Amino acid sequence: MADTAIAWDTYSRQRPERRPVNSRGETTWFNWTQYEDHGPGTELLEVSAGARVLDLGCGKGGNAGHLAAIGVRAVGVDVSHQQLAAARERWGQSPGLDLHHGDAVRFLREDREGFDAVYSVYGAVWFTDPALLLPAVRERLRPGGRLVFSQRPPVAGCYGCQASYIPRGPDEDPLVVKRWDYEPDAWEHLLAEHGYMDMRATVLEAPPGPRRVGTLIVTARA
Repeated sequence: MADTAIAWDTYSRQRPERRPVNSRGETTWFNWTQYEDHGPGTELLEVSAGARVLDLGCGKGGNAGHLAAIGVRAVGVDVSHQQLAAARERWGQSPGLDLHHGDAVRFLREDREGFDAVYSVYGAVWFTDPALLLPAVRERLRPGGRLVFSQRPPVAGCYGCQASYIPRGPDEDPLVVKRWDYEPDAWEHLLAEHGYMDMRATVLEAPPGPRRVGTLIVTARA
């Protein structure tokens, strides 16, 4: 497997920047899916201004930047220096936004303040062993706090720890990182095993288009 930070730095160079505005003319917005202007928004987090919310694998910071813009105390953590550099360049002046470099599990274990919600959009929940991450999140969620995450649905028959490939140059082998794929009912079972309540895992259908897949969205409460 590739060094995680190197892999996600490589991915960062391939990922397009978030648009200056969305279809509604907004300069910040929240998106759970891989498609533009599709799906639910911050209502899944069930938080209001002043809440402390953690983005696990915040990437280039678009979702965390939006939360900060609406008055949430948004905290982001990512292992990629390049992703965080892009996040700081675009969103770093936003009051209430706090970005950190590091491993998701270690960051959670070292935090002492706790969170009203923790979320991951195609981020660290997908690429971290749930046996390590789910209890770490549970310990830092305040009573009633929400864990919400989204990722691609699993390929039929390919469950548990899988290989995810990040392409490089034409003459280089791709970098390989681990990801964890489960069917919706399996995610609900895993969350229950780690003390979560009100679990709900569903696949949101993709907008019309060729070869498009839906988005797995999972919610649970501490």
